[in-house]
Amino acid sequence: MAIGWLTVLKLVPWGDVIKNAPVIADGAKKLWDGVGKKPLAAAGTSPPGTDLAAARADPNVVASMKAQLAEAELSIAQLHEQMQASSALIKALAEQNAELIQRVEINRVRTLWVVGMLVVFGAIAGLNLAVAL
Repeated sequence: MAIGWLTVLKLVPWGDVIKNAPVIADGAKKLWDGVGKKPLAAAGTSPPGTDLAAARADPNVVASMKAQLAEAELSIAQLHEQMQASSALIKALAEQNAELIQRVEINRVRTLWVVGMLVVFGAIAGLNLAVAL
């Protein structure tokens, strides 16, 4: 199981991921700012092509249109709330992703440093062994 994950992690282009992390985080912040500050569309506007004079003549049509409008406004309000929640989640995930990538980069540099030190210590140990013989 660990070999599969190791293979997957080796295939990830980490340079591209690290390079694009700030762009993704900025995009998520812009999305959050755009959606969070956007007001709901104003109610009471009639769709194009609606004949209001004909609708006013028949009370059943008016009542039906009012019911449809109320349902549409409720649906729009629910969708707007879902969109705000989704964009907040996307923003949080993008920030976590950027932080994770920074930590992966730090660990990568530390790992390279440790490998370099192991090579140096191995070379020193090899020289000491060669001198001792």
